[in-house]
Amino acid sequence: MKAIRIHNYGGPEVLQYEDVAEPSPGPAELLIKVAAASINPIDWKIRAGYAQQIFPRTLPFIPGGDASGIVEAVGAGVTRFKPGDEVYARTFRDGTYAEYAIFAETETAFRPRSVNQIHAAAIPLAALTAWQALFDLAQLSAGQKILIHSAAGGVGSFAVQFAKWKGAHVIGTASGKNQGLLRDLGVDEPLDYQKQAFEEVAQDVDVVLDTIGGETQERSLQALLKGGILVSIVQPPSKDLAAKYGVRAEFFGMHASSLDLAEIAKLVDAGRVKTVVETVLPLAEAKRAHELSEQRHVRGKLVLRVSQP
Repeated sequence: MKAIRIHNYGGPEVLQYEDVAEPSPGPAELLIKVAAASINPIDWKIRAGYAQQIFPRTLPFIPGGDASGIVEAVGAGVTRFKPGDEVYARTFRDGTYAEYAIFAETETAFRPRSVNQIHAAAIPLAALTAWQALFDLAQLSAGQKILIHSAAGGVGSFAVQFAKWKGAHVIGTASGKNQGLLRDLGVDEPLDYQKQAFEEVAQDVDVVLDTIGGETQERSLQALLKGGILVSIVQPPSKDLAAKYGVRAEFFGMHASSLDLAEIAKLVDAGRVKTVVETVLPLAEAKRAHELSEQRHVRGKLVLRVSQP
């Protein structure tokens, strides 16, 4: 099969488009013919060697963890899926930048039928991160106020829609060019971070979803009401600084979950959640996709088309 492989850590140039042996599913695993695979910031961080302690890899490896496609074969013990089923999934193993990929049954769900394979592939990591951060950790509920940074990005765009579905009041930050998208997604108070300091508007919020880190994270603690919570997906926050403001602050990493993906698919098919895909590139142009992702101004998601949906 054709795949993208990394033989050495480094810049986008280390992504090699080459022939690789097709994998075989083991017990409780699925072999998926990949229709599309999405690009996530963690992909290029792993490629550059920044995340070796958290996500160790044996070189060479195939990057990527999100995919949508069709079940080609199933391993022993698989009960919920059969060849021909259309699915989407998230894995932390090698790798979805390929014509075929292996997923555990517990990482896989039937894809939303109301969207095509390209848009389905854009969902798993970003949506799971938003879902679990808001509901499992922050326990966001109706009537609460939430501040979502980079609300036009991959995780942010899903977080906005999940929060609105739950009945929360949403404040979202983005650049000036994305203010219209924030309103389309349902943000109650769109903020242009290039023109105004968000903490002057966002005050006494119950939850902050931090997708930026650094100074933005520290300033966000000031926006929380006493007892509120900041959840960061990019950088462990200072517990001492959080205590100073009388708030909680947690670092969060998502986990693959077929159950959560199934719930998200229901919301997509009910028209409550949509995917935002900015750019679609063929698998062979993964280098270009990584270059775009590293600019950190992606509107929604980048997706690689692997085969025709």
